[in-house]
Amino acid sequence: MTSCATPRLDAAAPDHSMRRGACPSLAKPMQTGDGLLVRLRPATGSLTPAELQALAVAAERFGNGILEVTARGNLQVRGLTAANVAGLALAIGKAGIAVAEGVAIETPPLAGVDIDEIIDPRPFALALREAIAALDPPLKLAPKLSIIVDGGGRFHLDDIVADLRLKAVNTDDGVAWLLSLGGTARAARPVALLDQREAVPGLLAVVRRLAAMGDTARGRDLDAEVVKDELAGRARPPATSTLAMESAVPVAGLHTLADGATVLGVGLAFAQADAASLTAFLRNAEELGAAEIRLAPGHGLFLLGLDRDAAAIVQRLAFSLGFRIAPDDPRNHIATCAGTGACASALMETKAVARLMVEAAPELLDGSLTVHLSGCPKGCARPSSSELTLVGAPSGYALVVNGTASVAPSAYTDANGIRSAFAHLGALVRENKDAGESARSCLTRLGAARIAAAFEQG
Repeated sequence: MTSCATPRLDAAAPDHSMRRGACPSLAKPMQTGDGLLVRLRPATGSLTPAELQALAVAAERFGNGILEVTARGNLQVRGLTAANVAGLALAIGKAGIAVAEGVAIETPPLAGVDIDEIIDPRPFALALREAIAALDPPLKLAPKLSIIVDGGGRFHLDDIVADLRLKAVNTDDGVAWLLSLGGTARAARPVALLDQREAVPGLLAVVRRLAAMGDTARGRDLDAEVVKDELAGRARPPATSTLAMESAVPVAGLHTLADGATVLGVGLAFAQADAASLTAFLRNAEELGAAEIRLAPGHGLFLLGLDRDAAAIVQRLAFSLGFRIAPDDPRNHIATCAGTGACASALMETKAVARLMVEAAPELLDGSLTVHLSGCPKGCARPSSSELTLVGAPSGYALVVNGTASVAPSAYTDANGIRSAFAHLGALVRENKDAGESARSCLTRLGAARIAAAFEQG
């Protein structure tokens, strides 16, 4: 198992009919409604503006010119054909972009420079990646297995689902790693505190146990008590108050780094950008001093290297090109999948419905909740629960209250009624919200039955 490499294609033809649970890559692109899709993550954790420009140009040449940053901060190129995948791989290699391979080990987007970070998690993540890659024979693990190594800070990964999660915490004996199993930080099961010298061997033991369970085993399948026994002698029990849960700071906006420098965060509108707009944006940002691009969960980008004045100029340019630039942009609070036209399973044009929601129900988008628009019950854009989830259905749209896209809906409306359904939900919040109350608190107080009734008035 290799940890990172220049992009290459296997001698065998790419598998375009991947089973559910596999990850699309250059070697194994995935068939979607608008062609083949490739997902990649830079091995170095960042790209230069020139590298991302080269990738955008390649996406336009070999695909349909649409690039996406996923909810986990991965980059996706859409609209490829079987004949063009090799050309994309060659262009990526020519640009000098190394693509991460092997087990997905994720760190926060501003790891090493986040002003509130407890410890830089990258050295530990690298050591863990190398240790797993060095195992002989290599372990056979679930294709979507993910490990989060989080040093804390403003831009933590608490809301990202992971199989194994390591979060840095301060203890009386120094910095330690809290190991949790499955889910988001809030839902995961904490099992052990590992000091820094025991963290890599401890994680290897857990990963080996997963491999022994079969190549479909995930973190949720592990028995917490068995893992505790496995780590006996090299770990301490976690304190119940070890980890405080706080929301991550939104990506969009101007932020200060640990060294006092400025970083500009921008978001892709509904997770997508066209190659021409992205290239124009990056070219100007580079001319003004941007030196590094980091992909961010929540469909965003961080630009490092700009001084404060230059960052403000680039921010205005981003706004003119349709990017999200501010924490209060209502589009920050809508999670959308690719939708019809891009996904064969989708029954909703999610981007159009998202724009309609911004117009018709701004009261829902105050930042206190995330609305999930899913083209089908798979819920790819947001596997975790949302306060409001709208799911495409053969007869129109289904609303799920406090659940995922796969659970039984609370209400329905047809395609003609969706604007008025949104308007009624907005009015429900506007007319019932107490002074200083958030949309989320208001909807929680009103309850699912009233929410469903308002939606079905449409």
